[in-house]
Amino acid sequence: MVTGLDPEKAPERVAIYRRTLPVSIARVWENVYDWEHLPWLHSESFTVIELEESGSWGWRAKVGLPSGSPGGRIRIELLVDRSANRYVTRTLEGPGEGTEIWTSLSESSPMQTAITVSFHVPGKGGPQADRMGQALVALYSRLWDQDESMMIERDVRAADRLEDRPASLRLGRLEAIRSELPKTLTFGGSRVRVYEADGALHAHSLVCPHWSGPLEADAKDDLILVCPWHGYRFDVRTGGSCDGRRFRLRPAPEVSIVDGEVTLHPAKG
Repeated sequence: MVTGLDPEKAPERVAIYRRTLPVSIARVWENVYDWEHLPWLHSESFTVIELEESGSWGWRAKVGLPSGSPGGRIRIELLVDRSANRYVTRTLEGPGEGTEIWTSLSESSPMQTAITVSFHVPGKGGPQADRMGQALVALYSRLWDQDESMMIERDVRAADRLEDRPASLRLGRLEAIRSELPKTLTFGGSRVRVYEADGALHAHSLVCPHWSGPLEADAKDDLILVCPWHGYRFDVRTGGSCDGRRFRLRPAPEVSIVDGEVTLHPAKG
């Protein structure tokens, strides 16, 4: 963890941005350390991230920019001063090299965090500095909009309490259910999806086991699920990872059909 970061030594300030987030300061700090979500949640701003190093002090990585952006890639570091409730993101290489973005956090209430973002760009002045500042404020407004949505949803999911063993749930007649597939519903306090494959009905979780993100069907193969927060991918048939990462889907509920009636049952075990 880094201490004693001094914004007074930063380059010229070109703009400042403030907002209040409806989440705890702990949730914001969690988001600050989450380098992995950049090319997924912010896909229109970043295309890829290659982590170099991370720790309680922050992280350092190479980040790809969208096609058409000058340079195509930047190298950035994020340094944290938890004692002062602030951090700085510095561009070390690539377009905007030398830029420093300082963010201060203040707990307004247990579920409200005020942020102040100060943008510092070397060698900028006059109208050029104003344009640069406006562009950075617009970018960060969009990034924080997206981060806020994710953090709110994570707070909601963290507050949910899954039933230890939910009761079976009758879904209705097979003919009617088939016309609705794939069907998304809540079972045992968690989102699940019922689908048909090889003539049989199955079910799977729609909650990412990584950070409880909302899993979505892949546009090209609806038997593959993708987390829009961090890009984790899962095969609904096996529950296993499609990208070699260690997570698996939660155990799948079972589907039974008796006398034409479809019922969802808790996973075994």
